[in-house]
Amino acid sequence: MSRRIYLDHAATTPLLEEVVGAMLSALREHYGNPSSIHAEGRRARALVEAGRKTIAQAIGASTAEVFFTSGGTEGNNMAIKCAVRDLGVRRIVSSPTEHHAVLHAIEAVSREYSLEVFWLRVDALGQPNLEQLEELLAQQDAQPTLVSLMHANNEIGTLLDLSTAAQLCQQYGALLHTDAVQTVGHFPIDVRQSPVAFLTGSAHKFHGPKGVGFVYINRNNFTRPFIDGGGQERNMRGGTENVAGIVGMAKALELALRDLEARTQHIRQLRRHFMARLREAFDDIRFNGNPESDADLYTVLSVSFPPSPKNELLLLHLDIAGISASGGSACTSGAEQHSSHVLEAIQADPKRKTIRFSFSHLNQPDEIEETVLRLQQILSTSERGAIV
Repeated sequence: MSRRIYLDHAATTPLLEEVVGAMLSALREHYGNPSSIHAEGRRARALVEAGRKTIAQAIGASTAEVFFTSGGTEGNNMAIKCAVRDLGVRRIVSSPTEHHAVLHAIEAVSREYSLEVFWLRVDALGQPNLEQLEELLAQQDAQPTLVSLMHANNEIGTLLDLSTAAQLCQQYGALLHTDAVQTVGHFPIDVRQSPVAFLTGSAHKFHGPKGVGFVYINRNNFTRPFIDGGGQERNMRGGTENVAGIVGMAKALELALRDLEARTQHIRQLRRHFMARLREAFDDIRFNGNPESDADLYTVLSVSFPPSPKNELLLLHLDIAGISASGGSACTSGAEQHSSHVLEAIQADPKRKTIRFSFSHLNQPDEIEETVLRLQQILSTSERGAIV
């Protein structure tokens, strides 16, 4: 069987060997409970705090503002629900293209509290309307507003102008939460330059382990614990810390930022080459989002194929052919995802088939060529047929 080609890095990324090594050391040698006062516990605590310092420095925060979580979903729920419960938020502004961890958290908290929820219009590229955001913020009363907008869309790669959104929220006294799960480790992020109230990240999107992430909470926003327990994470999240996971996340982010420029250039070149080859090989290929611009999530390419009898099971055929890709967000995908709320929001043609290919620095040009070749074999009934 021919080798498999992994092009689903927006869903999750492989662990790097350096990360595995750091985690194995923690698992084997530092097994103490970080809350214990004996030597083993203190050594484990030192690893946790070293990891916190790495994360904080990476985003321009203080260590007192970084709290470890199980991942992006918990961080998003924590930010949204605690803002409503503890900070008096009774008005939420978001967009219909957010990740389900945000959409469903807003829906859930709306059932428990009397809230006004406003959904910003998005354009054909998936950009939320910031003029509408300013209009809504200008109308707010004495009760604070929470704005929740993702830094980059996980399905089509649209990148939010985070600086402008942060400035608007600061101008009108609103709290800004940004889901930065797809951008931490892939873009420079500085919460001092783009002030936000909450920011979430997840290790497995930048070659760290699954099941660990973080939430940044600006020190001016005091919230109570989201998970009650033994008072861990400075009484903000109960539960024994995932020491090895935190070590792995910190190591992965350290490597990502160290090699950020080289990785970014490599991935952008791969994606440009893939776009060019797809246009050569197929008629009427389109791309969702704004991949022609540098102001987008360069790790993602959302490809829209024209209607074809073979499109219905294209994702399955790709898997059989050894290509790992996605129909949209991996969090909602089965064998095939029948509809995408993101594509519906940008009014994409439902008759066309969208496949999300996503890349990392581990991918190589020959994988791009092989992917196009296998796509041609699958879609051999297209007008232009196979090109060799």
